[in-house]
Amino acid sequence: MTPVRAAAVAALIALNLPCPGSAAFAAEPFRVGEAVLEPVEAAALAGFPGADPGPALAAFRRTCSSPPSTPQPAGVIGSVEGLRAACLRAAATPEAEAARFFAEAFDAYRVVRPATEGIPERRTGFLTGYFEPELTGSPVPSPDFTAPVLARPDDLVGLEPGETRPGLDPALRAARRVGDAFEAYPDRAAIEDGALGARARPLLYLRDAVDLFVLQVQGSGRVRLPDGRAVRVLYDGRNGRPYTSIGKLIVGEGHLPLEGLTLARWTGWLRAHPEHARRLMRANASYIFFRLAEIEDPALGPPGGAGVPLSPGRNMAVDATLWRYGLPFWLEGRIDGASAPGRLVVAADTGSAIVGPARGDLYLGTGAEAGARAGNLHDAVGFVVLLPKAAGSGTP
Repeated sequence: MTPVRAAAVAALIALNLPCPGSAAFAAEPFRVGEAVLEPVEAAALAGFPGADPGPALAAFRRTCSSPPSTPQPAGVIGSVEGLRAACLRAAATPEAEAARFFAEAFDAYRVVRPATEGIPERRTGFLTGYFEPELTGSPVPSPDFTAPVLARPDDLVGLEPGETRPGLDPALRAARRVGDAFEAYPDRAAIEDGALGARARPLLYLRDAVDLFVLQVQGSGRVRLPDGRAVRVLYDGRNGRPYTSIGKLIVGEGHLPLEGLTLARWTGWLRAHPEHARRLMRANASYIFFRLAEIEDPALGPPGGAGVPLSPGRNMAVDATLWRYGLPFWLEGRIDGASAPGRLVVAADTGSAIVGPARGDLYLGTGAEAGARAGNLHDAVGFVVLLPKAAGSGTP
């Protein structure tokens, strides 16, 4: 058995999965959602682990050292014990040895979606970008600040993936507690029309409904108050209704072309066409609630689903029903205008639109420049997951 094959087998054993070459694996490949994981030599990955993997090592340390703020379902890919061992090793690894750490502590697997009826094999996935908007706001309403940012209502019950309540549509990810029973939570239009009553508790006010919509799409933001202070507004729950992309609606109705559809362009269009804006925004039934927090390190972003501050360009949102937070990924492709053939990132967040094994959303930072870059990032890239080696399978 070759060293790479032995390492691959050990990693799969650690995950209680069938091993390549075994009858079980031959009959049923190692599947992650619609994909299979194909062992690959790290040395065969063009450019791996990048010219400067130090920031990825820092992102890995930060992500792996804290339990996730949102529990992940059983069966996600990524050995807890293996990640814990890799985390301990990372803590003792100097930044100058980051390349060696990623090469020795993990085995690489390319995410491949096999051919199906009428669809050829796919070795690339889809990468988008997101950012933390920087907005202006006020603690009190005024003619200049009209859009309330609402706190989480006390009757909102979030549902974990696969969890439901009697009588509720299984597709709903939250419910409203009514005595001992549960019902579907009001959608965006109903909330805007006052369905929460006294439970609608504003934390602060933004300029307009478009700014609020941007904040809700991104999931968090920084808000500059009139006295000069900046506060962070963090995700604190959603009404559980399905998310609808406003960009798709705008393009689908023929208002703007898909090519060049940046954040600045579609928000500008909404403000210029208020007769359409309210209707299109209300077509997205999903509604996000928030909490306030201090900004501890301006260089880092808000906490992601893993519960730790996001590193610009180094943390990625993934489908958290499939992948464990803390797993490193090598993204094959020229990303965010870079000339390098790939980038090493760490899974640390999730999002309602991030679904499937070869789908990622790269966090790019705070403010307008990061927002422009995020809006332009729509790339087909290869996804290579790095799974921690089992104890004794490689260099200790």
